[in-house]
Amino acid sequence: MATARPLDGTLVVSIEQAVAAPLATCRLADAGARVIKVEREGGDFARGYDGAGGVSAYFAWLNRGKESIVLDIKDAEDRILLERMLECADVFIQNLAPGAAARAGIGSKELTKRHPRLITCDISGYGEEGPYRSMRAYDLLVQAESGVASITGSPPEPGRVGVSICDFATGIYAYSAILESLIERESTGVGGNVEATLFHTMADWMAVPLLRFEQQGLDWPRVGLGHPTIVPYGLFRLGDGDSVLIGVQNDREFVRLCNDVLDEPELAEAYPRNADRANGRAAVEAAIADVFLRHDRKSIRTVLDRARIAYGFLNDVAALSRHPQLRRARQPLPDGTEIDMVAPAATPHEPGRRLPPVPELDEHGAAIRAEFDSRAR
Repeated sequence: MATARPLDGTLVVSIEQAVAAPLATCRLADAGARVIKVEREGGDFARGYDGAGGVSAYFAWLNRGKESIVLDIKDAEDRILLERMLECADVFIQNLAPGAAARAGIGSKELTKRHPRLITCDISGYGEEGPYRSMRAYDLLVQAESGVASITGSPPEPGRVGVSICDFATGIYAYSAILESLIERESTGVGGNVEATLFHTMADWMAVPLLRFEQQGLDWPRVGLGHPTIVPYGLFRLGDGDSVLIGVQNDREFVRLCNDVLDEPELAEAYPRNADRANGRAAVEAAIADVFLRHDRKSIRTVLDRARIAYGFLNDVAALSRHPQLRRARQPLPDGTEIDMVAPAATPHEPGRRLPPVPELDEHGAAIRAEFDSRAR
């Protein structure tokens, strides 16, 4: 017998593409919701980002457990079908261009009037209001506009965070807000609207650098794999060509580092507080670098473990693929093959778990049309 999940019996209808909205609905599906993914003719363009079992890696990761139907929301019959689906839905999510849903008659204001229990979620780059409302909001562009890129990279040049953090974070924010709305509806009986935007999500994540600037007049410098205010906290080379990062968060840890790893107790006496170490960053880091070059990965792990110093190795994607802590789950793909997918991060882990399949384009279209046509009769 299948284990009951928190959102069993919840119907989610989503007009979605790309990353942020599909990530939110993927998490809802993981929690037991039935997710009907409405796709345009030709499908979600993320299907073609790259190749993995007939769909892109992005699509395979973000769309498990959903049902796919192709609809043209400008077509009268398809609009009627969509409306029948929304009459039964608990949640409606869309990430169309700003204003497009309202022009099509499925904007949040109209829908919540027609369906008071419905929870709507609008996902966009900058929101429905303001001078940037019509701006295209690809992940890299939002990293730049929000200031994230200005504090990422090395001192000579800004950089992009190597994964689509704006999309990912916005999808998770949307998911969290939808869950809160479902909980609230249990007591009020009324739905409502949730808005999640890439820009406002990143502005929230930039709160500390922003407050530091506005309250203290201080910029947040780019320091590569270092830390702007904590020393030592960053990357050091090893004698075998490998690299290790250490993070010393308090003065007690620095004393242990100096005594038990560097064998230089006088360094702890010279730089007893983090403020002292920040002012003497070059000297502190040089002393560490000199000692670490005498070690390889195995020996540095031994001495850092013994001294109880926090560390991590600079792994590439190949090393992540082999990482002993990485959890996997089997993922069926539309072409009938299966791949090892990263297991969902915040759900109970079941070794050998098999994830629900990724849908083919319009795979469930005929069944969904028949189901909601029959409800109309």
